Amino acid sequence: MTGSRLFSPRWLAAGGAVFLAAILGVTLVLQNSGAACAAPPSTTAKKGKATYFFLEGTLGNCSFPSPPADDLYVALGQHNEYSSGAACGTYIDVTGPKGKTRVKVIDSCPECPAGHLDLSLTAFKKIGVKSDGIIPITYKAVPGASVPGPISVRVKEGSSQYWLSVLIDNHSNQLASVKVAGKGGSFKSASREDFNYWTIPSGAGNGPFKVKITDVYGNSVTVPDIKLAIGKTQKTTAKLGGSVVRRPEVSTPDKKTEKKTTPATKKPTVKPTTKPSTTTASAAPLLEEATVEPTTQQPAQLDANLTADAPRCS
Repeated sequence: MTGSRLFSPRWLAAGGAVFLAAILGVTLVLQNSGAACAAPPSTTAKKGKATYFFLEGTLGNCSFPSPPADDLYVALGQHNEYSSGAACGTYIDVTGPKGKTRVKVIDSCPECPAGHLDLSLTAFKKIGVKSDGIIPITYKAVPGASVPGPISVRVKEGSSQYWLSVLIDNHSNQLASVKVAGKGGSFKSASREDFNYWTIPSGAGNGPFKVKITDVYGNSVTVPDIKLAIGKTQKTTAKLGGSVVRRPEVSTPDKKTEKKTTPATKKPTVKPTTKPSTTTASAAPLLEEATVEPTTQQPAQLDANLTADAPRCS
């Protein structure tokens, strides 16, 4: 459930309904094709409007057990920027009349069209005046934003060996897939719910589990020893980060390198002479040069956190 918005500033401000209609044309900052397969968000700054709301003790639609410790969070339009939960746990930089702040996506806003961000009061006051109610803003997604700690996993109430649902936090980037393997079993793909849990309808046994988490940029981490501890947040030491650029497909040999190595292999094929000892001495260095393989350096430069394959929809 979302926080209370019935009497939020967006409605109390003059011309609330007209305001909503006026910004329907604002483009999306987070692009997504569906709940199961998230596309990397646009980092281009967008113009829009901001209001504020109160959680009032309830959880946002992202189902995080509590709001961020700094109280800086945001709710996004449920049918566009929230992207059926794909935006949960990501970060957005918002700039208003008074300055700039960074907020975590923890909720959806059913009545917000694209471009209308509903901020926590703490975040709103950092960039605007509370009494204004509605302020103009610019905002953009922040891939690779720093997070307050390592990955955590929460097993949802009602989970059992026959049905499993987990919540992942402190991942920063949008997630592309979550897979779970039970003790001695193979990985099963979970499906994303619009309330930010990842569910395996057939379950994965009694645990402990290995949970493999992959973001939309291909960064991946596998978290071991997750217990079937209902309703408890399990902290880990794993961090999901790295490059925010998709890993390229399998690399091909450098054409320039091929041209350089070809002549080198031909150098030893000199005409035989009547002085074997001289031929052996001159040919040996050339053969050593021909065995150099500079192309083996390229894979070593790739980010160790990236998966071998680009992320796929699950």
